[in-house]
Amino acid sequence: MPPRTSKPPRIAVLADSDTRWKWGASTADRIAPGGRAGPSTEAGPRGDAHVAPVPLLDGFLLRGRATPTPRQLAEVGVRADSLREVTAVEFLRVMARESYDVLVLALVGGGVQAILHGLKRIWEDTRERPVVVTGYVGVVYEKLADGLLLRHGADLVLANSRQDADRFRAVYEGVGADASSVTEVALPFLGGAPYTGEHDPYTVVFAAQPSVPASREERTYLLNRLVRHARLHPDREVLLKLRSRPGEHTTHIEELPYQKLAQRLDLPPNVSLVYGNMGEVLDRTDLMVTVSSTAALESLHRRIPTVVLTDLGVREALGNHHFVGSGCLASWDRLDAGHRPVPDEAWVARQGVAADGSYATAFDTARERITELLARPAGLPPLTPYYSPATAPGYLPGILARHHLAPDGTPLPGAPATDKDPGPVRRIVRRAARGAYRHGVQRVAPVIRRMGEL
Repeated sequence: MPPRTSKPPRIAVLADSDTRWKWGASTADRIAPGGRAGPSTEAGPRGDAHVAPVPLLDGFLLRGRATPTPRQLAEVGVRADSLREVTAVEFLRVMARESYDVLVLALVGGGVQAILHGLKRIWEDTRERPVVVTGYVGVVYEKLADGLLLRHGADLVLANSRQDADRFRAVYEGVGADASSVTEVALPFLGGAPYTGEHDPYTVVFAAQPSVPASREERTYLLNRLVRHARLHPDREVLLKLRSRPGEHTTHIEELPYQKLAQRLDLPPNVSLVYGNMGEVLDRTDLMVTVSSTAALESLHRRIPTVVLTDLGVREALGNHHFVGSGCLASWDRLDAGHRPVPDEAWVARQGVAADGSYATAFDTARERITELLARPAGLPPLTPYYSPATAPGYLPGILARHHLAPDGTPLPGAPATDKDPGPVRRIVRRAARGAYRHGVQRVAPVIRRMGEL
């Protein structure tokens, strides 16, 4: 992708949930010359400013339990030139016939590994291929080694902070894998106006998470404390920011949506349940409260007072252990008494929050590496994931089989739609099956679990 070409670069993003689509499409905006997140200019051969062409973005949604609904896609607010649902096999077929400059894999680790092996197979006879980029949606607080090794093989593995970049390289080097792909960036969807002072009314936002905490008792506790805070402070507006409506799935399964639990409570008039883009909610936020949501980092980027709750303990299972040392840990009791946290600046600086104004240059290194890779006269080398039939013969086949791929990356016999696009009947059946699955997760599974506890 030469920096002064008149031809717009083509970027493909493959995502498997609403949050990963947000990360993948936002990352594509940031890492391409002329990125869609904002106009970029580069000096021409005579020193004159040159506006790089705006990239063309094709979006692909990997079909599965968390495939986002039209409402979720609209809420994310990221525009694509085209957007379609695909299976892994269908996507590989598209990659075999289409030409792209950059491919962003915004998937869970197993999905990344499967696609990498499928791409390795279809591109084995050519070096004219796109630069393959992957990474994480937000805070990495669990399954570090597992998730990283499943992402190994991409040309760039993006780390959202200096701390993550150091950890990623240590894991790769520790198993003897090439760590040169690790590239430090920041969360791609940070932005918005810095916090300048209290709003009228003073607004407290609790950012809910679909799977943390998981139990009914703990989720009910948090909801009751939110209501109690609203009653203690009737002059404040208290918002429960929800990720999805009942029946929709996000990156994680939500069996007990807060809106259902709230139906059993007598909510005071200053409590509201809200959806929508997190950035728009942050525009009116005076105090952000969460268990461990990435929304805390978005809030810290704007210098909004931010609290990570300790009421349920500081535990790896909750993810709030990541915020040890941040200065943001506090309980509802302290918030009820008027506590306003002050973040530790050294901690914030290592988290890719870029509240010091460095965000404008956070993606420069990734953009430069992509430009250099695409300018290689001999083209790009074959993809070489760390996991292979030789290094992980008891693990890799199962990962690939979930996406109907054999250990060599070829479609398994009976894989759906290996040679043609799905027809209208198949699309209807898929939508019905997805609806049945979501109904089972949110309605049937909790009932069965309660019956088992009798």
